Amino acid sequence: MKNTESLRLQGVEESSTLAMAALAREYKAKGVDVISLSLGEPDFKTPTNICEGAKEAIDSGKYFSYPPVPGYLDFREAISEKFKNENGLNYSPSEIIVSNGVKHSITNVMFSILNPGDEVIVFAPFWVSYSAIISLADGIPKYINTTIKNDFKPTNDQLEEAISTKTKAIIFSSPCNPTGTVFTKEELEGYRNILVNHPDIYVISDEIYEHINFTDEHASFGSLEGMNNRTITMNGFSKGFAMTGWRLGYIGAPAKIAKSINKMQGQTTSANCSIAQRAGLTALRGGNESALNMKKEYLKRRNIVFDLLSKIDKIKLNKPQGAFYFFPEISNYLGNKSQDGKKINSANDLALYLLEDAKVSLVPGEDFGAPNCIRISYAASEKELIEATQRIEKSLSKLSESSTKPPPSIIWPS
Repeated sequence: MKNTESLRLQGVEESSTLAMAALAREYKAKGVDVISLSLGEPDFKTPTNICEGAKEAIDSGKYFSYPPVPGYLDFREAISEKFKNENGLNYSPSEIIVSNGVKHSITNVMFSILNPGDEVIVFAPFWVSYSAIISLADGIPKYINTTIKNDFKPTNDQLEEAISTKTKAIIFSSPCNPTGTVFTKEELEGYRNILVNHPDIYVISDEIYEHINFTDEHASFGSLEGMNNRTITMNGFSKGFAMTGWRLGYIGAPAKIAKSINKMQGQTTSANCSIAQRAGLTALRGGNESALNMKKEYLKRRNIVFDLLSKIDKIKLNKPQGAFYFFPEISNYLGNKSQDGKKINSANDLALYLLEDAKVSLVPGEDFGAPNCIRISYAASEKELIEATQRIEKSLSKLSESSTKPPPSIIWPS
């Protein structure tokens, strides 16, 4: 039988984060003591008041019909107020679309604004699904490569050079998955000063990690002068409110874009789950105390892991300012050999070696646009993090240097 998969989908790889998590589960199912630091998922339970809000919605008997495609009006009104009060953003309820999470939001946006051949500038490293979704929507990802030396932040000159007549949008996250980078208002102003000269380019600002920001100064791109009407802001409840399984996100977008997204969503998934929306409304009305408490725990864990990883001489490390990831550069280990003679030619090789030898699941940096890095999630208990980091250090110490160097790493085209 001929290949039944579409040509569009054949050009997309499986998510590496999900693939490594699945591999870790396979090991655990066989009784292997694997510590999984691969998924970006809070290890906290959804706060009790949010669960109670969902229960009340079920018991009320009012929320068993299809909700409006963009979401319940009172929920969108609450999101509009949140945007205004916490982010300095002015999106009316009609400019807000509730979705099944940020991944769904990004898919909605890309399929709503891109035509074949349109370019989307992506700050690299980037969340693994950005490039795949852009490609599925017949767009072309155009990468701006960065390094750990400058905390993975593009320079203004790099942004200017990346813009072409085909540029339709720019996408980045702050705080960033996978690097933990947080862009300051001053840095975003630098990008804004370039974009004012390119009025037809949209900015897609992924702010899902907003509440896990250790600088305490979250800056929304759309709040900058003249940018609200050309910024599409993504957010949701998965990270800050530990609601990954509820699948609940939202978009604030200029009216014309919101209308297109509403059309797109209406013809695909329709509305988000009614009960999840009522839980989200409870979360917004209940304030950010639970999110702040979780942030304190993540900060404590970050510091513990940073101190332990800093003892490993051959990795290059920075201190992330948000999210719950480390993204160390591991190029000094490329070309090394394991005790059984296997050569480490890539971050993927190193991740598989650490899974086999240390029994720790991590995610290689290739799919994030950084082939010499590896992502370590610290969304786990302190006990697990200490044990996992010690295992990593021990396994890395077993690697021996090879007399020959590995082939050059692939750098994403800019």
